Amino acid sequence: MQTLIKNIKELVQVEPLSRKATVPLGQGGNYQPKLRAQGKEMAQMETMKDAYLLVEDGKIKAFGPMNELSADGCGAGETPALQIDATGRMVFPTFCDSHTHLVYANSREHEFVDKIRGLSYEEIAKRGGGILNSAKATAAASEQELYDMALQRLEEAMRLGTGAIEIKSGYGLTTESELKLLRVIRRLKENSPLTIKSNFLGAHGIPMEYRGHQEDYVDLVINEMIPRVADEGLADFIDVFCDQGFFTVDDTARILEAGIKHGMRPKIHANEMAISGGVQVGVKYNAISVDHLEQMGDAEIECLKGTDTMPTILPGCAFFLNLPLSPARRMIEAGLPVAMASDYNPGTSPSCNMQLILSMACIRYRLTPEEALNATTLNTAYAMGVSHELGTIAVGKKANFFITKPIASYEYMPYSYGENKVERVFINGVEM
Repeated sequence: MQTLIKNIKELVQVEPLSRKATVPLGQGGNYQPKLRAQGKEMAQMETMKDAYLLVEDGKIKAFGPMNELSADGCGAGETPALQIDATGRMVFPTFCDSHTHLVYANSREHEFVDKIRGLSYEEIAKRGGGILNSAKATAAASEQELYDMALQRLEEAMRLGTGAIEIKSGYGLTTESELKLLRVIRRLKENSPLTIKSNFLGAHGIPMEYRGHQEDYVDLVINEMIPRVADEGLADFIDVFCDQGFFTVDDTARILEAGIKHGMRPKIHANEMAISGGVQVGVKYNAISVDHLEQMGDAEIECLKGTDTMPTILPGCAFFLNLPLSPARRMIEAGLPVAMASDYNPGTSPSCNMQLILSMACIRYRLTPEEALNATTLNTAYAMGVSHELGTIAVGKKANFFITKPIASYEYMPYSYGENKVERVFINGVEM
């Protein structure tokens, strides 16, 4: 079945060279998609005005200016079954949200009030709040309850324009609870049209009973949790919260080595509270991304140069906790790529709204709209390992895109931070 979107005011984040490939993307063609943008490339973004977009069998079949669209509607002798007039509207690739904790059992607004009264995130954690609070609620919830709540959150993210999402465990902190979370993520993968990647984050916090001898908990993660996760094929990635008051560089190295042996590629929570060595250990083990990065020095920026690791900033967390801002501008000027994700979770970033992250990228981190769009589409797709099939409009990529309400320009997307600009969402070529 074909779907034609026509009279698009502006088609945003296109890879026009893919239109000239002799064989479609992903079928051995001569065009290789752009996998990420870095340094000065972050400010480069192609658009096409007065355009059409043709979808077939869940993928982008063609796009181009309206004056090249033939009378039959697709240029191939077949009239599309569905034609949509997008006059006055723009089309964007859906956001990719490469860092979330979407499966959890309870909200934590009481801790929100504690923060207002002056308690730090670390102080709340030390007294058994924070991650441990969510772990307690998760242990008490059934798998079905967790699934039902997570599915609602996932659908809300999709309505706001997200088409791919990474979801971590980490609110279990026991073997059975971590497996329960990962099984929920597997069910979401099976039942949601979104592209979903799962991340095992057993090393998210240190349970109270292991305080003072956390090496024993690290042993539990390595010797019991990781083999069980691997046996059931539950995780694409392995993650560690490598930071002050949480897991050390040595802890992190041990866990990552074990995860790699079981086929999981590393990701890292690093440098949220302090310069922790997390960036360096992430690069050492070829992490696909190092995330948070509120605390960054010259050594961390230098360490990331020339690597395959994507620095990923989480603006929602810094906003919610009043943390220092990661030096995004300095990182880009040093030639690095930058991704920005939601960090959707109940304690430090209770929002799945990637439109808001796009706005924060411009307002708080001083990225241009083009840089911000690259940071929330192409580069977050890379941080999930899916930029070969998502993150831009290219022939052969998945047809994950949204149509906006009538707007004046693509700059309006980050400018109007309090409004949902998305009117219609298409995942795998199907309207949701």
